[in-house]
Amino acid sequence: MLRTTEMDPKFKYEISKTPGSEKLMLCFQCGTCTADCPIARFTDSYRPRKLVRMVQLGLKDRALSDDSIWLCTSCFTCVDHCPQDVGTAEVVRALRNLAVKERPMPRVYKELSSAIRKTGYAYEIPQLRLRQREEKGLPPLPKGDVESVRKLFKATSFSKTIEEEEE
Repeated sequence: MLRTTEMDPKFKYEISKTPGSEKLMLCFQCGTCTADCPIARFTDSYRPRKLVRMVQLGLKDRALSDDSIWLCTSCFTCVDHCPQDVGTAEVVRALRNLAVKERPMPRVYKELSSAIRKTGYAYEIPQLRLRQREEKGLPPLPKGDVESVRKLFKATSFSKTIEEEEE
């Protein structure tokens, strides 16, 4: 049930200030973003159209606490097919950015972020797998550019977000 007390009329304007999300209010809920989304095909919980509608209605708390915002892969299929050029992927990115300011980041993303900061890759390759590669005569895997990742995390203040999450 939707209650007017849940609505923040300024929320849609806050999100539409994010580059790429300026056309948020042009969405007329055609459903193309959801129909074409590769993630929506495999889960009933992720519906880009629903997230955009929550923002349009000013349902800030619902949108920011909806775990489905973390399912978007940022493939931009929704953007490519939107007849109104809404920028749904950017709306989802804006929701994520606001969500981490107001509540803890999901553990899996914190772990991925920490691994990227530590190794330059989202997944830390176990030593066993590295030995198996060597035994099979495969070349060593390239090293991640950890210094560039750390600079990027620092420049975007993402380092602070991860450090706050790790405390």
